Amino acid sequence: MTTTGHDEERGLVRVEDVYATDIEDLWRACTEPERLARWVARVSGDLWPGGTVQCVFTSTWTGPARIEVCEAPHHLLLTQQPGTDDETELEAWLSAEGGGTRLVVEERGLTAEMLPFFGAGWQAHLEDLARTLETGEAVHPDGWSSEQPADGWARRWSELSPPGGPAEATAGV
Repeated sequence: MTTTGHDEERGLVRVEDVYATDIEDLWRACTEPERLARWVARVSGDLWPGGTVQCVFTSTWTGPARIEVCEAPHHLLLTQQPGTDDETELEAWLSAEGGGTRLVVEERGLTAEMLPFFGAGWQAHLEDLARTLETGEAVHPDGWSSEQPADGWARRWSELSPPGGPAEATAGV
């Protein structure tokens, strides 16, 4: 995981891993609503470039995201909370590597003091992705909502987060 400050107020989180699956399968896990709901978010709406989707992440983050780029099976770019002070960019790149696929996820425009918490959240999300790819099953069968994070995600986020972190940090990942 990498966290970087753009300036004193904003920064980015970058996480990556290599998964033991082909690029097409990993692309589907990152773009198809039924597959996304197995590990990271419930998504509905206009699933095409320029379209807006509504998301409820396992972390509780809830809101709109506009699809800016969707170039299967290599590149996805979303603007979350477009047109607000909380706007961020979420970008994913996929590339074949050996017998698997590398996924790089970067979220930009995050509040600088929250970077370690977002980093912990994205690490937990990518670990959940690995589990669902291994089993083909939902990682959080007990569900989650905009008010209550997925139990397993919240436990892992707490383990990875710096001590004394703000409770509202979970709402942003």
